[in-house]
Amino acid sequence: MSKPSKTPQLNPVPGRTIGEHGIVGNLDTTALVASDGTIDFMCWPHMDSPTVFAGLLDPDKGGEFTVTPDLVDARTMQLYVPETNVLITRWMSEAGSVELTDFMPHPETQPRVAACVMRCIRVPRGRVRIRVRCRPRLDYARRVPAVEEYGDSVVFHDGPQSLRLASKVPLMIEEGEGAAHAEFELNPGEEVWFTLGDEAHDPPDEAECRAACEDTAEAWRRWTRRSTYRGRWRERVERSALVLKLLTSHTHGSVAAAATFGLPEATGHGRNWDYRATWIRDASFTVYAFMRLGYIDEAEHFRRWTEARLMDLDEDTALRIMYAIDGTEAAEEDTLEHLAGYAGSRPVRIGNGARTQTQLDIFGELMDSLYLANKYGRAISHTGWLHVVRMVDHVSRHWQDPDEGIWEIRGGKQHFLHSRLMCWVALDRAVRLAGKRSLPGPVVEWAAVRDRIADDIWTNFRHPEHGYFVQTRGGTDLDAALLMMPLVRFVSATDPVWLATLDAIHDQLADDGMMFRYRNEDGLEGGEGAFTTCTFWYVECLARAGRLTEAREIMARGVLYANHLGLFSEELSLRAELLGNFPQALTHLAFISAAFYLDRQLSDPDGQVWQP
Repeated sequence: MSKPSKTPQLNPVPGRTIGEHGIVGNLDTTALVASDGTIDFMCWPHMDSPTVFAGLLDPDKGGEFTVTPDLVDARTMQLYVPETNVLITRWMSEAGSVELTDFMPHPETQPRVAACVMRCIRVPRGRVRIRVRCRPRLDYARRVPAVEEYGDSVVFHDGPQSLRLASKVPLMIEEGEGAAHAEFELNPGEEVWFTLGDEAHDPPDEAECRAACEDTAEAWRRWTRRSTYRGRWRERVERSALVLKLLTSHTHGSVAAAATFGLPEATGHGRNWDYRATWIRDASFTVYAFMRLGYIDEAEHFRRWTEARLMDLDEDTALRIMYAIDGTEAAEEDTLEHLAGYAGSRPVRIGNGARTQTQLDIFGELMDSLYLANKYGRAISHTGWLHVVRMVDHVSRHWQDPDEGIWEIRGGKQHFLHSRLMCWVALDRAVRLAGKRSLPGPVVEWAAVRDRIADDIWTNFRHPEHGYFVQTRGGTDLDAALLMMPLVRFVSATDPVWLATLDAIHDQLADDGMMFRYRNEDGLEGGEGAFTTCTFWYVECLARAGRLTEAREIMARGVLYANHLGLFSEELSLRAELLGNFPQALTHLAFISAAFYLDRQLSDPDGQVWQP
């Protein structure tokens, strides 16, 4: 029997919800745009910089950039320009219609346009009065900026940061409010541009804005069309790939786990974390997704980033589970006590206390990504391989240690099956890579340790009564992370013990296509939602087991857990409302993997003899 869910039964969240947002970005930072045209979350100038808009976390203090047409009973809708990250928000009413286009210039625009947010307001029908208001709150809303005129623009500044808002319509300063606004009317076919960027850069004129929009859309289309996926879920896979690309640093090649911080795993509770960092695990999984779609350059860029992290290590230090996007040490955890939190969910945290945890699974995910990057991309350098040897030797010495595990349990270290499994992966892929590239290393010793780990898993991580795999050594609880076992080729997808595990996970952790990570206590207060990633891991496991009808049904439910733009959050409430940081890379890449494999099996269910 399934235990009661830990997720509290809550009423719908008032105001703007997590799921009502789209995302735009420039491969350095991102902004969330709500379905009412409001930018209410943006960090500047980098994704892990302090916010300038955080109204999603506190509507009163956080700051926002609003566009409000004077239309009675207007219907709003959002869509992306196909194959791009250019977002359109529309208002439709009997009296008229308004179209808002939001984007940040792509770094490949020619000539290069300085980083900024561009907003174009156009009226296709009717004569409409529109109000635009920009109310930034700098340094995580700890500072209300001074506002001054600067020619035809206004400047918001406080200390080292200074932003400039420009438009051809008059901008009016709101004294004492740290804000500026404009009110104007547009006739059919007319448009107005607003740009917000660093004061140091002169704002582009309207002709330059239009050119930047066209160039940005074309740059995104060129990238999207490189995808090799042509399957049943093509448009959704393209959108997920575009999200992953937005979370990838154009400069560094690292991948952020999500674009946000402080969005709760259950509203009204304190499980609110900062995901604006590069987790070795999540980024490595992202490399799998990119390579499956044919994006080898992204995999290669991340490989170079990880090699640099390995080269930073000495014999007395181990790889960290996460890093800042630029590869430096991730920020310490802190709380923003002045913010009310999303739907009253406090405290609002920045930085992440898990940065010092031991999570042995990261070595397996990283080694698997390096193995695949070498298989489909460029060969590893001699120096890079020496650092890999040191890392794998570390795994050989420490695979029996307890750790905090993939879910960053804060209730003390344990012996987790998933961590043990990924140690097996690290050694297995090292043995394979050494053989394929004829690389020097203690391959015989690695293979022996790998086999010892496999024997340990089969002997010590089974339910004492039912025989299926369990979360911890000698335990009885289940964990959705076990769904990785056939995906990393540890166990056959049709092995009887694995099938018993798969059925037990369904019975104890699943709810209408949603999947909870685990049910047991984890040392944290408050509840959490279903973990969206695990739904797609489950889909792929079903497909690999040949249970294609079940897999397709769960896939159909899973895609409905995205929002209106095809964006997935970290978690879901029992009402299937989006929770947690957003959009989350791990869910999008798990969806890509499931869509890739399930589509292939549905197209040729009897033709797959060897499952790569």
